[in-house]
Amino acid sequence: MTHQVIQQLTAERAMTVQQACKLLGVSRSGFYAARQRTRQPPTVCGTRIRLRSVFEATGRSYGSRRLRQELAEQGIEIGRHRVRSLMRELQLKPIWKPKFVHTTDSNHALPVYENVLNRQFEQREASRIGFS
Repeated sequence: MTHQVIQQLTAERAMTVQQACKLLGVSRSGFYAARQRTRQPPTVCGTRIRLRSVFEATGRSYGSRRLRQELAEQGIEIGRHRVRSLMRELQLKPIWKPKFVHTTDSNHALPVYENVLNRQFEQREASRIGFS
């Protein structure tokens, strides 16, 4: 908004760009950068599309480091922090899969008790409990 006001003031020759920027508290370089941005048409970033496709192809589990490496293998040179910001912008969050944990330790020196009950779980005939 302020850049448009500065543009109008300078177009009407009411003030110079330097005076208008000082009055509105905007840096001159910021004004010129904003003016340059409005002149350029927005570009469709093919990197975003490729990043999303690689992310989906890897099972949504890759983070910025591994995604950057995958993109580099495909010939797209991009920095890790740029990948991070694109992931944030595209709302791509990796899903961490829980690691398999062994809960039984069969290799131990503890005493193993013998089978005192010695139960046999073989049925001699079908039971008819609850049915008449």
